[in-house]
Amino acid sequence: MSLSESKTLSVKRQLLILCMGFASGLPLALTGTTLQAWLVNSGIGIKAVGFFAAIGIPYTWKFIWSPLMDRYYIPRLGRRKTWLLLTQVSLFFSINWLSTLDPHESIGQFGLVALLIAFFSASQDVVIDAYRTDILKPSERGMGSAMAVLGYRLAMLASGAGGLILASYLGFHKTYQVMAVFMVLMIAISLFSPEPLIGQIPKNDYPFLAPIVEFFQRPFALSFLILIVLYKLSDALAGSLTTAFLMQGVHFTLIEVGAVNKGVGLGATLAGAFIGGLLMTRMNLYRSLLVFGVLQALATLSFALLAQQGHQTTLMVISVFLENFTSGMGTAALSALLMSLCHHQFSATQFALLSALSAVGRVYLSPLAGLIVESSGWVNFFLITTLAALPGLIIIGWLKGKLTELSTKQIL
Repeated sequence: MSLSESKTLSVKRQLLILCMGFASGLPLALTGTTLQAWLVNSGIGIKAVGFFAAIGIPYTWKFIWSPLMDRYYIPRLGRRKTWLLLTQVSLFFSINWLSTLDPHESIGQFGLVALLIAFFSASQDVVIDAYRTDILKPSERGMGSAMAVLGYRLAMLASGAGGLILASYLGFHKTYQVMAVFMVLMIAISLFSPEPLIGQIPKNDYPFLAPIVEFFQRPFALSFLILIVLYKLSDALAGSLTTAFLMQGVHFTLIEVGAVNKGVGLGATLAGAFIGGLLMTRMNLYRSLLVFGVLQALATLSFALLAQQGHQTTLMVISVFLENFTSGMGTAALSALLMSLCHHQFSATQFALLSALSAVGRVYLSPLAGLIVESSGWVNFFLITTLAALPGLIIIGWLKGKLTELSTKQIL
């Protein structure tokens, strides 16, 4: 294959990953912010609306059924396309089904169908992550991670902010029907997408245990798991209270926080992920994780400066931009690491487990942030969160040889 043909195929793979990212992000707001707006608009009480937050549970437990996606499939379709089409067709019908219901008249059925959408969406995430892991070459993982983030965020805008705007003109029933049409486009893309060529996959009689056993048979397995937990810890701790800090700590208005923290922040995250992916085409995995990790920590320091200086709009915009920009870069590097650590035989299961592990800092350790602020103040809080990046950076140095090897070698 010539160099130009190889580049053309690489570009096609990246565009496909962009579309897959869009498919992954589209259902999220339909069971989140847009669904909440529909409930409130229908006169549902705030107590019932609060219970609907539990609909997101399948996203946190998707690793439980992910082994089935590695083990069972229709041979003629392929291991990944079987589940891509099954989950996306299921999303099309369930979103359409929800569009026919009235939450005020049948709140129980409405909630059940919304839960089904979340289940199929979480399952789609599993297979899309596995597809991306299987189809991308080691040198393409950084940019592939960036394209996935870009597609995901664009879809969240379409079904979130776009869905609310559309609902103000068409109503929520027709808005959800429009979103179902988007899933038809995703189904068409999946139908004509190539099945990853990874050779013969041996049958696995222990689909729930084999992926874990295989991972822990590797050298430095525990060190990699600790790195996954710690790499985004500093970023997660700081980000968990950013809105509260801007409003209570330095007294910015709700409008200012919304415009900058959400508007500038989203743009910075997308730019950071894209530029991070671009840089990773020239940097190996070790250097990417190290450099982006240092930049994430330094960005957190800008909030310490803002806390010390007080209400300064320019510094606030700079701090929010830097935090989200470097977070996007770090996310691209971490996603590339997760892909690099997945064995092709178990990529759906292992990626689901590793990505769940990467959320430990955000979900289970971030609640400690409030206690740190209360006892130490905002300036010391951001200094402490900056120092929280050091253990992860030290482990990166410890794993330098293995990370450099993962940049070019595919785990088979």
